Amino acid sequence: MVKPARFRTARRRRRWTWARAKWAVLLALLLGFWLFRSERETQPEALEPVDLTFRLCGEAGSGPCVIDGDTLAIGQRRVRFTGFDTPEMDGACEAERFKAAQARDALLSWLDQGRFHWTGGAEPPYDRYGRELREARRGEELLADHMIAAGLAEGMGWGSERVEWC
Repeated sequence: MVKPARFRTARRRRRWTWARAKWAVLLALLLGFWLFRSERETQPEALEPVDLTFRLCGEAGSGPCVIDGDTLAIGQRRVRFTGFDTPEMDGACEAERFKAAQARDALLSWLDQGRFHWTGGAEPPYDRYGRELREARRGEELLADHMIAAGLAEGMGWGSERVEWC
């Protein structure tokens, strides 16, 4: 037995309305996700100005000092710059120790150029050694990019190449 046309049309209309509702919900979710994501991306992390005079740690005098190519001491605070990793001062070979001293001196030289900004605010994240983690920049130049371009550091994160210092 064939049903009258009016029943088939009503059923199709209901299915079409349900499919339309599913698409509307999906579209609303995607739009909400996009708005939330774009709002987070457009709010840059606050930069705090730093206008201190640094010296090498271990030299005569007091005040903020450079420990190695990526770490500072400011009183009892230790600050580890992010985005790069320099050779260790007590490295595995003479070549690594020499490059570490160059990186330390290059960091001091960069800091001596005057005021810069860093991220983290009053409550920065900390690493497992209790050091504050901060990204430093002067204008548009990132300290990490400067140190890597000078051949005194390796990048950190995805796509970074490990450097064999020895």
